[in-house]
Amino acid sequence: MQAASDLTQLKKRLQRQRHKAIQRFRLRPRSEHLLRRLSTYTDQCLTQLTALKPLPAASALIAVGGYGRQELYPFSDVDILILLHHPPSLNEQHAIEQFIAALWDIGIKAASSVRTIAQCLEAAEADIATQTAQLEARFITGHLKLFKQLQKSLEQQLEVKTFFQAKLAEMRQRHAHYQNTPYALEPNCKESPGALRDLQILLWLAKAMGLGDSWQQIAQAQLLSPAELRAITRASAAFMRLRIELHLLSQRAEDRLLFDYQPELARIYGFTGKDKQQASEKLMQRYYWAARTVHQMNTILMQNLEEILFSPQPPVREPIDAFFEVRNQRLHLRQPEQLQKHPDLILRAFLLLQQRGDLHHFSAQTLRALWHARRLINESFRQQPLHQQLFLAILQQPRGVLHALRLMNMLNILPRYIPEFRHIVGQMQHDLFHVYTVDQHTLMVIRNLRRFTLAEYANDHPLASQLMDAFERPWVLYIAALFHDIAKGRGGNHAELGAQDALAFCQRHQLNAADTELIVFLVYDHLSMSMVAQKRDISDPTVIADFAKHVSTPRRLSALFLLTVADIKGTNPTIWNSWKAKLLSDLYTLTLRVLQGDQPNATEILAQRKAQALTQLLAQNIDANDIENLWDVFDISYFLRHECDEIVWHGQALHKALLHPHPVVETRPVGKGETIQIMIYTPDREDLFMHICAFFDQHHLNTQDARIYTTNHGWALDSFVLLLPRHQRYTTSFAKTIQHQLCTFLQHPQTSFDTAPRYLPQTQSRRARVFPIAPIVDIQPMSQPHTWKISIVCADRKGLLYSIAQAFTAQRINVKSAKIMTLGERVEDTFIVHSDELHHTAFFKQFERALRSVL
Repeated sequence: MQAASDLTQLKKRLQRQRHKAIQRFRLRPRSEHLLRRLSTYTDQCLTQLTALKPLPAASALIAVGGYGRQELYPFSDVDILILLHHPPSLNEQHAIEQFIAALWDIGIKAASSVRTIAQCLEAAEADIATQTAQLEARFITGHLKLFKQLQKSLEQQLEVKTFFQAKLAEMRQRHAHYQNTPYALEPNCKESPGALRDLQILLWLAKAMGLGDSWQQIAQAQLLSPAELRAITRASAAFMRLRIELHLLSQRAEDRLLFDYQPELARIYGFTGKDKQQASEKLMQRYYWAARTVHQMNTILMQNLEEILFSPQPPVREPIDAFFEVRNQRLHLRQPEQLQKHPDLILRAFLLLQQRGDLHHFSAQTLRALWHARRLINESFRQQPLHQQLFLAILQQPRGVLHALRLMNMLNILPRYIPEFRHIVGQMQHDLFHVYTVDQHTLMVIRNLRRFTLAEYANDHPLASQLMDAFERPWVLYIAALFHDIAKGRGGNHAELGAQDALAFCQRHQLNAADTELIVFLVYDHLSMSMVAQKRDISDPTVIADFAKHVSTPRRLSALFLLTVADIKGTNPTIWNSWKAKLLSDLYTLTLRVLQGDQPNATEILAQRKAQALTQLLAQNIDANDIENLWDVFDISYFLRHECDEIVWHGQALHKALLHPHPVVETRPVGKGETIQIMIYTPDREDLFMHICAFFDQHHLNTQDARIYTTNHGWALDSFVLLLPRHQRYTTSFAKTIQHQLCTFLQHPQTSFDTAPRYLPQTQSRRARVFPIAPIVDIQPMSQPHTWKISIVCADRKGLLYSIAQAFTAQRINVKSAKIMTLGERVEDTFIVHSDELHHTAFFKQFERALRSVL
């Protein structure tokens, strides 16, 4: 009983100490002090526990890992090693088990290992993580001599070069796990690139190399300048505090900046805005800036340490000019102080790196010199014609453009050369659409444009590769990409403001009038082609004619197409698909015909499509009378709204349908098979669209486009383009299954509909719940009688289209066509509907309320 009472007292004392330490942190958030206090209190508790639950004689209790370096976070595991002189006897094993059980009794979440020195060496040999944890071993209590023997043995075992290579491989693997970017939406402040682990690896390696185990000692070893020491110390403190705040907020060992925590963290840090979304964006921008600093320091120091360990002495040198040389296969600035006298060397360094394809990086000394020289880039620097020529030359190189721009951004040179760019560095957008910060998205767009020039990516988008190959001066596209989103976050129309910035850049760099006009047009109109392709009916000749008039020249059309494809693909990796590719390619082709003088009227288009379709159907031995009978139930609008290949597809499936009236369902793949087109021919009824949407939801088919047509004899001929489930591809067996099940569904709608799923708004993602967007419903009359255009913008969720269809059906709204634009977790849908009642004000308001209620 006494032992239990003693354990209870020990637990209460530790809880009081922890509570007091956290309260002191709340009054004055000094992270290192809190972590050290928590470690010290835990040391004291463990020492007292060994008196109550003795460990074997001649053993040592040792702190390892984060606890070993006295960085014990509020809810982290307490990593301990029970070091034994020899393998334990049964009695000793029992004593150890009693001690470990008591740890949990007093509230210590321990991660324990029990080893002899030989076993420690064996474990270190087998696992780099274990070797690293033991490298930070710290004595708590017990047999001090045994602990010192372990330290000596570990030091003798440590092969520094092997350790460096293993830690470098481990870091690269970890970075790859996090997509090699610090700019994730929900970064892990411990493991993500640019986070705590990237700082810790530097300390581990420095310690292994005998260069010190603190930033101050590393600076004393001449590996950090005073400015770098200040920067890395601030970044380290910032990440420590953030991890502490996450633990305290979540009340567990949570290291991810989940959307759920970002608004409250923003409040704790004192960030304000017009709403929690804006405050969170400010918080995340600060995070990304800190992560970029860590990434800079990690890149420079890892390279520095690598050169110390592996570079031959004396170094292998190859002179380039009076300022640069190749040193150990890296570009090296001979005298960094020359940057003060010749600041043009800043940009010339990147240009040289591009021009020397055999070199992939700067030396550590040159990286450091360029980072320090960033402050030389001011307005006077930007006005120098030589510097302007060098920057344009970087963009005009046949290779290395993206690599150079990424390095310039990391070293804070790009934001200083283009000051407007600084505002978008680390700028997150909680619009449920973008998954990259604006600066990273911009570089992704340039990456995609560069890929259009490379043969290995030609199959990804053949038309884009073909157009890029023929496009003169493609570097103008890179400038447009740099500026297309540069005004994000400023308020106002970002395209208009960005166009003004682009114009100023072009004038300052003395670009000719034609290139300047094209760049400004692209920035101002960079969204227009996407909007027309995804929201308008591009089978309508008027839509194409209007767009052609707006674009005005084939060069502007090609440039806008290339920028649009690169922009969409660089926004969110999940939103690009074969259907979007087809829409944009079709819009490009149709618009180019008009710009080249081929602008037929509706009568000519009708005649051409019917003639081409008839020729193809007759070539397949389909009877001309069957075709004529089928086409008799179609009016002119059918032939104007459907392309020739669709008319042929329908003819193949339906040429006998009038003789045997029953539902017909046909499918075909779109693009590479991640998208499917489904044709439905069935007796029309008011709730048909709703029932079809229910079926698609049941089968996890995501609608991208819908064309609703009713024949002269009252049958529906509807065509849907749908995105297949993530890991599903179009196969013949899959298509047959869908056709059979959908036919059954159409023939017995009520029976099937009784099992249709019911969805709640809570099926939205965490991001949509934490950062909701206000639904927008816009209902506008069209020129045709009783025809209305309904535009909806809201957060996506499972069953959304079905819920909208329910609202339409309940109010007897007849859908004629639908353009479903899914942008990540955001939808922008457009419906053309028919209603005899919407012109009545009371009905209009009632319907609008009903529609909003399901969004």
